Amino acid sequence: MTNLAAAISAYWDAAAPDFDDEPDHGLKAADTRAAWTDLLTAWLPPRPADVLDVGCGTGSLSELIARAGHRVTGVDLAPEMVAAARAKLAAAGLPGRFLVGDAARPPTGGKEFDVLLSRHLLWTLPDPQAALSEWAGRVRPGGLLVLIEGRWREAGQSAVPYVAGADVLPWHQGVTADDLAEAVRPLVGDLRIEPLSADAALWGGPVTDERYALIAHV
Repeated sequence: MTNLAAAISAYWDAAAPDFDDEPDHGLKAADTRAAWTDLLTAWLPPRPADVLDVGCGTGSLSELIARAGHRVTGVDLAPEMVAAARAKLAAAGLPGRFLVGDAARPPTGGKEFDVLLSRHLLWTLPDPQAALSEWAGRVRPGGLLVLIEGRWREAGQSAVPYVAGADVLPWHQGVTADDLAEAVRPLVGDLRIEPLSADAALWGGPVTDERYALIAHV
């Protein structure tokens, strides 16, 4: 998996300059930005909370979290994504800590967080179950896992993997809410699923695949 991890990192490095062009990545449209702000406000505890954004990408959700008054740490495997996240929060005059590293094993030492947030990351991981166990251990007792995931519309089709070899990853086409809940349930005290597919504002337009958030107390 070492070569695959390097290929995945290189892919996202190359994608970083144009990543925010996607409506739900850059959150540039007012209604999309507002929709994600409303969700995060509903999910996150009272400020200031310590929030770990794993697979932070260019830091768009991290920016919203910091703007809401929380202390945010972002982790991403791709150095160019981390550089973009740092620049984004600096330009907004917001504090944030961003680290290059494996989001499945965040390089944050022994620090625990009130919330661990992940959006559309599990499908890129070679061992998502191990990552979930690791993440649960990074959350303070009573804290939250917030996992924004989906089962992509390409599932079941003969789509070429975005990186050579990525089709061997367990959840390379995404993960259903039922399957993710089954994987997370032994690690948490309680969980709920919030369907997100019907809210077109979140995605910059209508979507037809399964998208949802799993929110669990550790």
